[in-house]
Amino acid sequence: MKMSLKSAVALMIALPSLAFASTWDIDPAHSSAGFTVRHMMVSNVNGSFNVKSGSVNLDDKDITKSTVEATLDAASVNTANTKRDEHLRAPDFFDTAKFPTISFKSKKVEQAGEGKLKVSGDLTMHGVTKPVVLDVTGPSQESKDPWGNIRRGVQATTKLNRKDFGLTYNAALETGGVAVGEEVTVNLDLSLTKKQPAPAAKPATASDKK
Repeated sequence: MKMSLKSAVALMIALPSLAFASTWDIDPAHSSAGFTVRHMMVSNVNGSFNVKSGSVNLDDKDITKSTVEATLDAASVNTANTKRDEHLRAPDFFDTAKFPTISFKSKKVEQAGEGKLKVSGDLTMHGVTKPVVLDVTGPSQESKDPWGNIRRGVQATTKLNRKDFGLTYNAALETGGVAVGEEVTVNLDLSLTKKQPAPAAKPATASDKK
């Protein structure tokens, strides 16, 4: 089958771009998702969620064409206090039986200085989807781990108001103020492993057809 001149030109244009594009899986075992919120108006409580899965489609030629998706396990919330964590999983807060995951899907990537990006996207938590902007550092240069995986890393942070996601529970303090702050600082530290292309299928032989 002959290729038309138009198709050949389109392929020649696409090939250089494809050479710079790659897919990376988020490695849950070496990634973390943390948060900080004001407690009793006097101190901060730090917590974390397990990273469940995610992927990054990275275009090194034009980083603004890159995309990212990530999912956290809401039920894994951990603030180093068993009773508090049970309360956070309950309907007063994350209601993890009904909403077991927290997810992010990018919609726009912008350069924000050397090694810095602003990644805008939709955050879905507690059944509510709202736009957020992540301040991102990275991705880092490629490196090979002892098991032969090619890795890169990114760090991201953002601030959000928990009430925007329906997390409205609180308790008034006798001295004034409330038990739980509304503003939450989120920090992500992600380790990425390069996804290798699937091996090409072997052509059928005469023996395979018997």
